[in-house]
Amino acid sequence: MKRLLLVAASLAILGMIYWRIDLHKLIQVFQASNGLWMLVSLSMVVPITLCTAWRLEQLMPPGVTLGMGETNRLILVASALNVVLPSKMGELAKAYFIKQRGYLDSALALSLVVFEKACDMLSLLFWCALGLIFYPNKDWLFWSLTLSVLLGLSLGLLFLASRQFTQVLFTAGKAIAPRSFRAKLEKFRLSWNQMQDYFWNNKAQLWGVTATSVFIWFLHLLQIWFFILALKAWTPFLASLALAPLAILIGLLPLTFAGIGTRDAAILVLYQPFLSPPTAAALGVLCTVRYLLQAIAGLPFLGQYLGPLALTKLQKKRF
Repeated sequence: MKRLLLVAASLAILGMIYWRIDLHKLIQVFQASNGLWMLVSLSMVVPITLCTAWRLEQLMPPGVTLGMGETNRLILVASALNVVLPSKMGELAKAYFIKQRGYLDSALALSLVVFEKACDMLSLLFWCALGLIFYPNKDWLFWSLTLSVLLGLSLGLLFLASRQFTQVLFTAGKAIAPRSFRAKLEKFRLSWNQMQDYFWNNKAQLWGVTATSVFIWFLHLLQIWFFILALKAWTPFLASLALAPLAILIGLLPLTFAGIGTRDAAILVLYQPFLSPPTAAALGVLCTVRYLLQAIAGLPFLGQYLGPLALTKLQKKRF
């Protein structure tokens, strides 16, 4: 039921957008687009996926190796599930698959995926903060966004780096969590501490994962800027560094299906000084397509991961 409501919300927002901008003008934008830039920008899904898979391999604790084939499949399958599951739950499914295949126990697998997503979020906030700092003619709204992003970046760094800060969070979490959930939270705390120790005690690994995460998100944002060039439009790159992450963050809010609709509306509003409404709407479509490409690439592997899950459920019912 909730999923149907999210789909309905997405369709309602898209309906309003396309009704206001005229669908024919949107089609004309695509017809006039630059084919070479479009091919280059869409193809960037490949290096983004490869770099993300390589980083997952680097995040694994000592003595555990997934291999590039397995990490790529996990990234693609999680992308496919993210399209149909709310709030990026495909990432949690990835932790389950890592545990299911015997690489890590459940708490450590969850810690690893949360750590990976925290690296993603911090890298996105880093580029957003950089873009917002240099964004020209900021009004009170953009100053507020700049301060909020810098605050979020600081808290995120504390979450990854400070044992004391995470201890306070876990203590508060256990205080308000249901009694039945506290043991799992304590197990997760211990695994998180293990991930922190591994991450901060290995400086080479620390800088490698950090640099890779920042580079991955540079590729993401460069891809969105290439989309703009493909649509034969222009936005200064630094301005796009500020605006694209904001649109992505708004799209992460669990208000619509896979962020479709909210992300499109955010792009329409944020890019208003640089792009015409039809071009901004086209950019929104391309931002959705880039997620769909990864999801489609993950479809052939879904059976390998979901098959054992269905078998496990069946066995539980029998016994």
